[in-house]
Amino acid sequence: MESVIKVLLVDDHEMVRIGLAAVLGTEEGIEVVGEASNGADGIRLAQQYRPDVVLMDLVMEGMDGIETTRKLLQLYPECKVIVLTSFLDDEKMYPVIEAGAFSYLLKTSRAGEIAQAIRSAAIGQPILESQVASKIMLRFRQPKPAAALHEDLTEREMEVLCLIAQGKSNQETADTLYIGIKTVKFHVTNILAKLGVEDRTQAAIYAFKNGLVK
Repeated sequence: MESVIKVLLVDDHEMVRIGLAAVLGTEEGIEVVGEASNGADGIRLAQQYRPDVVLMDLVMEGMDGIETTRKLLQLYPECKVIVLTSFLDDEKMYPVIEAGAFSYLLKTSRAGEIAQAIRSAAIGQPILESQVASKIMLRFRQPKPAAALHEDLTEREMEVLCLIAQGKSNQETADTLYIGIKTVKFHVTNILAKLGVEDRTQAAIYAFKNGLVK
């Protein structure tokens, strides 16, 4: 007997959750174990139910889908996050993929396509909308100038970088942004890697040279 794929829905639109739960409830081998209307509840329910797959909305009140995905995967890296959204703009798509999203679908997807994406994610096969795949291919084909390296930073990473440039410690940064110190360290590691620098001092110098802080 095949194991059941446990799915958690995280979307701030009740009707979307109701529709998804109804459709997925008819799919063999898939079980919706919980529904959350915001990111914080999504993480709480993930801790409770340990889902195999999370269907994640991007735009939500409070913690958005990008930050929720990042925090969720820090807690449960084995979980597969499938973004289900109406948005294809770069400011949302690339950061959530960088945060660890496994697949990216639009809400115009058919029920069967969503179910197939869930089954594929459960066995380690990502699914991307054709429009998403095309945008990613074009992005990687375009060479990036060294001066624009910071454009790869997420909004949160930019905040952390600016605080580093201001001389803030990890603890002070955590207190300022109301996040955990482990999360700060995670962001710092990402920042150093993306900027191609070795330490916080070089990151701060980069920030000043590129006019990110005054």
